[in-house]
Amino acid sequence: MLRPGYPHHVTTPTSQQLYRFLEDRFACAQACTECARACAVRASLVDPDGTDRQERVRRLGIMCAEVCDSTCRVLCEETRQDEDEIRIRLEWCRSTCLECAHAFDDQPGAEQAAVTCRTCAEACSEFLQSLM
Repeated sequence: MLRPGYPHHVTTPTSQQLYRFLEDRFACAQACTECARACAVRASLVDPDGTDRQERVRRLGIMCAEVCDSTCRVLCEETRQDEDEIRIRLEWCRSTCLECAHAFDDQPGAEQAAVTCRTCAEACSEFLQSLM
């Protein structure tokens, strides 16, 4: 029996694969939470009346925080989920985090936020692999 929201190789709720899958899912959700927090803090430090470049960084930080937060909520839901929907959400989160990390690279004092974004992108990639 294939369980909705789980990868194809996880068929029974007692399998070791299921536990590993849930651990990976939780690790990804946790990385998303940390990234959302870091991006929100970083975006709040950027002057909203600054240059166009600063405004872009601020908007990317806000968008990344929102995408990571919503991805975390999807990963934490216990309801039946479509695996394709989860894949799309993870890919969106991964690409947004990478874009935000690149924007933070050019900002003084944003190094840790950029690292957090890359860590989240990596966690999304790893979880995507577990769905294959």
